[in-house]
Amino acid sequence: MSKPRAAAVLLLLGAVAGVAGTQPRLARIAHKVKERGDVYRFPPPAQLRTATLGWDAAATDLLWSKLLVEYGSHWSEHRDFLAAPMYIDAILVLEPTYAPIYRLVGTLLAYRPLQGTDSDVRLARSYMERGTVVRPTDSRLWMEYGQFMAYIAPSFLTDPTEGAAWRKAGARAMGHAVELGADAERALTAADLLGHSGATREAIPYLERAYAFTEKPEMADVHNEIGRRLAALQLSAMRDAADTAARTVEAAWARDMPFVDRNWYELLGPVAPAARCAGLASSGSLVCARDWTTVTEESTRASAPDPDEL
Repeated sequence: MSKPRAAAVLLLLGAVAGVAGTQPRLARIAHKVKERGDVYRFPPPAQLRTATLGWDAAATDLLWSKLLVEYGSHWSEHRDFLAAPMYIDAILVLEPTYAPIYRLVGTLLAYRPLQGTDSDVRLARSYMERGTVVRPTDSRLWMEYGQFMAYIAPSFLTDPTEGAAWRKAGARAMGHAVELGADAERALTAADLLGHSGATREAIPYLERAYAFTEKPEMADVHNEIGRRLAALQLSAMRDAADTAARTVEAAWARDMPFVDRNWYELLGPVAPAARCAGLASSGSLVCARDWTTVTEESTRASAPDPDEL
């Protein structure tokens, strides 16, 4: 073998030995660096639109696909994934109405690798509410938002009262989605959620509207089921109103004239303080009401849940 050929063989063997000796150590170092954190390779949102040179749609698709790939890779590698909000913010800078983001952001954040927190679901809620503002007629988005609020997010919250409030908000969003054209059967789900949360009266208008727009032959089964549920809720609401009225009269009798027979007291009507109710200025005061209808209707309204708190 000639000397140049021998030298080339020795050089090749030395290179192979060098790679074999250093590759495992470098691979371990690279793996450790990768595990410590992810490197977000795109410009900040404020500069991103300039950097795309007008190719906003292509950049949006690139960021979205990159986000999904990173999300799946982190799950398969059992690594935490904290960079999702950076991708989401970047996409929404380029395309504020990008529907896939708003429809999947709840899953991406709440079920992020390796475990979502209450901060993640709060952030997801803020993104989804932003989506309902920029896409107000998107029934699918409203339904995703409602289901997230009703079923997913409360399991991450530690305060039961707050969780119940989120479920009510989710039921309202689901009802609104039905009004926008989502599956009418979801109105039944929303009504059940509101009923279980003590907001039966608010469930009735949802079902009344759903009952009206399902008057089609092809939707007869859903229409009839909504009608049965609506009738049951209306009956329940009437019973609740009657119970509230009875308790109001009972309390007034015990306070004003317990020495008079209850039946006679009901015939006499509510007792109004003469000094306080003198003159026209007090004619509209509930304290000065002289008929049971006014008193009981007011007590029924007062016992109903505040829609702004649901």
